Amino acid sequence: MMNRTTIIKAGICSYGMSGKLFHAPFINAHPGFELSAIVERSKNESRERYPESKLVRAVDELFEDDSLQLIIVNTPVQTHFDYAKKALLKGKHVIVEKPFTVTSAQAQELTDLAHSQNVHLFVYQNRRYDGDFLAVKEVVQSKLIGDIKEAEIRYDRYRPEISPKVHKESDLPGAGISYDLGAHLADQALQLFGWPQAVFADMMAMRDKSPVDDYVEIILYYAAHRVRLKASCFVKEPVQEYIFNGSLGTFLQKRSDLQETMLLKGVKPSVESWCPAPDKPDGFLHTTVDGKDIREERTAVPGNYMNYFEDVYQALVNGAPNPVPGEDGVRSIRLIEAAKESAREGKVVKV
Repeated sequence: MMNRTTIIKAGICSYGMSGKLFHAPFINAHPGFELSAIVERSKNESRERYPESKLVRAVDELFEDDSLQLIIVNTPVQTHFDYAKKALLKGKHVIVEKPFTVTSAQAQELTDLAHSQNVHLFVYQNRRYDGDFLAVKEVVQSKLIGDIKEAEIRYDRYRPEISPKVHKESDLPGAGISYDLGAHLADQALQLFGWPQAVFADMMAMRDKSPVDDYVEIILYYAAHRVRLKASCFVKEPVQEYIFNGSLGTFLQKRSDLQETMLLKGVKPSVESWCPAPDKPDGFLHTTVDGKDIREERTAVPGNYMNYFEDVYQALVNGAPNPVPGEDGVRSIRLIEAAKESAREGKVVKV
């Protein structure tokens, strides 16, 4: 770890689930950040765990606070563009939760604005730091199963009832599973395989009276392989969420990262490893190495979302690369838009 004598003062725009689990605990525990302000419009829940932070009643107050250097925009996706733009125009560095924005045009405008303001814009793609995804990434990059021929990435839930969260499950731009879980799927596919040649997608609302898609299947076309992305609200018994078949073999990996579970239990994260590994093997490899047939169970090394915040800190203080720049967010939203166009028109869309 590098120099942390510089302290970055941060403000969080919301203290809902995202703020409570994925942002406040990490900002508070990281030695290079100070959790300076938290927005709660009417409640006082943050006072119990973070009494030293300032309680703010309106998001706009964060933008006007000259002491804050970093703003975390973790409000509903429909507000991301407006809040991030205001923060950037005030010269603040900004972390924007996923989905990044409602449209790729908004995403591009924010990215361009951050460059013109000479500030950092980070997209919050924490699932890049899950242990299971890191295990898959290592297998792909090391070519342990040879050249990938086909891959499937799933992100499922069992949620047969429509959520009361209006911004996620009502007839609003950026709502639906294609944005909510699709933002993770698109980002991981692009991280592993880059930009595809074309997209074909099927989306529908399976739940009674659902105003938004709650099932999605997307096929990404590459020159020498295919990638399938799937998400559903009707998966009660999870299957293998990562199925990768290559020229030398197959790798199966379950979505097994325990960080969210630990955070829900109130476990405090740290810069050092703080989350246990899965209690039983969560991956299976069948491949050929030096002419030998290998079949083995594998257990992923625990991930750590603190590494995201460490990467953000190093970018801000020591000029390290942005871990998830706005350009990455633009590409993810463009991919979702292409998938929605494909599903709407029932055709392959070249991208």
